[in-house]
Amino acid sequence: MEISSGITASLSGRYASALFDLANEQSFVSAVESDLEKLDAALRESADLKGLISNPQLGRDAAGRAMDSVAGLLGLGDLTKKFLGVLASNRRLSALPDVIRAFGQIAAAHRGEVSAEVASAHPLDDAQIAALTEKLKARTGKSIKLKTSVDPEILGGLVVKIGSQMIDSSIRTRLNSLAQAMKA
Repeated sequence: MEISSGITASLSGRYASALFDLANEQSFVSAVESDLEKLDAALRESADLKGLISNPQLGRDAAGRAMDSVAGLLGLGDLTKKFLGVLASNRRLSALPDVIRAFGQIAAAHRGEVSAEVASAHPLDDAQIAALTEKLKARTGKSIKLKTSVDPEILGGLVVKIGSQMIDSSIRTRLNSLAQAMKA
């Protein structure tokens, strides 16, 4: 398997790659990916957890104990717990969101999937998600793992990110383009 050198060149990418290798050896890739998704959701929802991982004054031992408690509360597996302990002891907890993102990209590449992020002004229903997934699959030739979010500021339309490529069909962008054209 060849992983994009852009992912593994970064510090978070190296940690994610090492975690992936361990998980793959033990056939725990999907379990670790599920653990990291839980952790990612907890980071988005908890300002306290976000503050914990970015607190430079927190010692290694205290950070390790705190992350062990978080892992217990979230019901994370042993490999993920140990990995969080390594991040804490190396004072790299602040890289956790990037590690989670990089792990997801590596795991998806290993499965032959492409991850796509879609922002819409309103929540998409299941039929719309299925249709969009099929269109993106036809465009890329690979299976798609879709992550959706809602951003009311785009007014309407979609903003789709597939890797480093962005497809912006939002009304906000169209209005800005129209405004720029009228200034010329």
